[in-house]
Amino acid sequence: MEAGPVPAAVLLPLFPKEGEYHLLFTKRTPHLTHHSGEISFPGGVCDPGDLDSADTARREAWEEVGIAPSDVEILGELDDCHSIHNYLVTPVVGVFPANYPLTVNDAEIERLIEVPLSHFVKPEIYRMEYWDYKGRKDYPMYFYRYGEDEIWGLTARILKNFLDVLWGVEDEKAAPR
Repeated sequence: MEAGPVPAAVLLPLFPKEGEYHLLFTKRTPHLTHHSGEISFPGGVCDPGDLDSADTARREAWEEVGIAPSDVEILGELDDCHSIHNYLVTPVVGVFPANYPLTVNDAEIERLIEVPLSHFVKPEIYRMEYWDYKGRKDYPMYFYRYGEDEIWGLTARILKNFLDVLWGVEDEKAAPR
């Protein structure tokens, strides 16, 4: 019997820049075992010493991109997501200050990607496909393009949930406005 999902958390790091809020994504290095070369939010497995999901998300953001936990104001959590690698991921939304001196952990992160929230309003950057997954032939898979980068998989599912909450969209399959 397979063990239950492993608890994990990610931070959706929002920050003000040039008069609007941006989301910070990471592009993972190509040599990693899981999700190599993919775009993700800072995050990882909950440690026994973590108090809660927000504590995990803050700690991971500190380890991956150098945002001090005390510099992240937590706004709330989104719906938990199951990953294909048997993780139960809690997305935590937080804000950190403008012009923050980020420090990238080169062992895990190839580069940072800063995307203004206004970018996600453009319908041409979004698409949805139906994939076969665990016997379902109608599993929605989301994709968002930013320049040459494509955000997909669990990160896009979390992003979709965030944007739906932000814009008040009720229908899970609805495209962004």
